[in-house]
Amino acid sequence: MGKKSQVRKLPKTECCVSSSKCGRCPLRMLKEGTLPTGYTVKKRKLVRVDGKKVTKKKLAKAA
Repeated sequence: MGKKSQVRKLPKTECCVSSSKCGRCPLRMLKEGTLPTGYTVKKRKLVRVDGKKVTKKKLAKAA
């Protein structure tokens, strides 16, 4: 039997503006410090610090 690996939750690319804030909300992850390095949130959207486009493939690699 092998070890179970912890899978990190990926943030959504945009905040859904729910009052309860879902677990993958980029605003919540930014506040908790669980957002992948190199990413931040501007105007409720997930953006990269270096200004490049956010893609799910690159986001999965960063996490």
